[in-house]
Amino acid sequence: MDDYSENLDLLFGALSDPTRRGILSRLCQGPASVGELKEPFLMALPNLLKHIRLLENSGLIETQKYGRMRICSLKPDALIPTEKWLEEQHRLMEGRLDRMEAYIETLKTTKAKENPDEQT
Repeated sequence: MDDYSENLDLLFGALSDPTRRGILSRLCQGPASVGELKEPFLMALPNLLKHIRLLENSGLIETQKYGRMRICSLKPDALIPTEKWLEEQHRLMEGRLDRMEAYIETLKTTKAKENPDEQT
């Protein structure tokens, strides 16, 4: 399996939830306190903290405590493994589609040679 498979599982798992994606979208604007992150969500603080912990454990965000306030911020390079994996999958699919296209063209050419009177 991939060297980074476990990390990818954590990253994609973290990204699979709309609340966590909303938190990440907000953090794209800059660091925010847990209170600020909670504002748009209709959930209890302990539930939001579970989402934040999961994002932190997956490596997508980091938190720092200043007195009684916890500030969350994005870790900019955290998505690099997912980008690399998706690029690899894209290249594989392109190669498969190119081979499929070549095969179809071969079939068309063979059919045209076998039946020169037929229009394709």
